Amino acid sequence: MKQSLLLAAGLAVAARPGLADRIQPADLARLPPADVVILGEVHDNPRHHENQAVAVAGLRPSALVFEMLTPEKAALVAPRLLGDERKLAAELEWDRSGWPDFALYHPIFLAAPEAQVFGAEISREDARAAVKSGAAAAFGAEAPRFGLDLPLDAADLADRTEEQRVAHCDALPPDLLPGMVEAQRLRDAALARSVLQALDETGGPVAVITGTGHARRDKGVPSVLAHAAPELRVLSVGQFETSPEGEVPFDLWLVTAPVPRDDPCADLVGGMER
Repeated sequence: MKQSLLLAAGLAVAARPGLADRIQPADLARLPPADVVILGEVHDNPRHHENQAVAVAGLRPSALVFEMLTPEKAALVAPRLLGDERKLAAELEWDRSGWPDFALYHPIFLAAPEAQVFGAEISREDARAAVKSGAAAAFGAEAPRFGLDLPLDAADLADRTEEQRVAHCDALPPDLLPGMVEAQRLRDAALARSVLQALDETGGPVAVITGTGHARRDKGVPSVLAHAAPELRVLSVGQFETSPEGEVPFDLWLVTAPVPRDDPCADLVGGMER
């Protein structure tokens, strides 16, 4: 269920007005300098992870932030484990996480073997708290630093609510969708918090491995960082499987071939009906 939900959300990213340049995969080896580089992905697309590994190798970051790891799991990553895909996956209990196969992500770790690894995945309990009580309440005392105390304007809320409806395959009750928006805001803020921690502890640069939706400049991690630390140079890179129409809300973006997959909404809708 989780993987179907993640995939449906990843495929629901749509174009929005913004300034962006299309690049080719080879360009990822020489990205412009930045304090933070956010590398988006469609989670189950192997080429996207290959591209991320190329970018990370070129960036040589001091820190890697993974959406897919909790802070506790990230702390378990050790140099002695990096070269052994099976042992590292076992240490992280990756097979129980609901994310796509660890073999897709392992090359990213190898691309920056000296980087310190940080995690930003939120717990199910925190996600539920955000849905019920809002992102600010779930995040805690630092919520104002990341803009979570600020309500979304009506147009932005409506836009994000529609995105959640599409991402969840129209399988959720309408009155639950604003809560899902709050859970997404919580995830963006958790990623931004981990980025700032990584910068504080390592000096940067920091590379972030996350879904393309979180890499959006208009309503993803870059916008949260712009509120919390406007002095940072942040570069966002989006990856798509089809060319979006119009301008897109990233600094750079590229398109790869889609991967064959079953309809991610089939399992999601079926699971909701059972």
